[in-house]
Amino acid sequence: MDLAQRFAGQPVLVVNTASHCGFTNQFKELEAIHQRYKDRGLKVVGFSSDDFDQEAESEAKAAEVCFVNFGVSFDMFATIPVRGAGAHPLFRELARQAEEPRWNFHKYVIDRDGKVVASFPSRTKPDAPDVIRAIEKVL
Repeated sequence: MDLAQRFAGQPVLVVNTASHCGFTNQFKELEAIHQRYKDRGLKVVGFSSDDFDQEAESEAKAAEVCFVNFGVSFDMFATIPVRGAGAHPLFRELARQAEEPRWNFHKYVIDRDGKVVASFPSRTKPDAPDVIRAIEKVL
């Protein structure tokens, strides 16, 4: 899938995720952000990654965690590498513009021109005031 084409001209919140992580409960807040801002054009996009050895053993199990356990309705993509030389090109570009994810549930707010305007570590919840301000800035 051509991500640049699919999300061109839209503000995006990109998150690297894992189904067996202490931050997995952030799926709830991410879904709430999606519901709150989808009508204003925000795309919430999750990319499963096993770079930190906390992803389910299969895509089916990972999908179950997202869609069944947490009711995720925003776009989730297949497991990809998000760190280092083998990182998916999207995450290499995110690291170039901001920083490489240090752990699961690192969040990037991207404006309509494809520029990272804010980056937040795992411990920052998706509904934290700084994240909300960054999202509202790109809308």
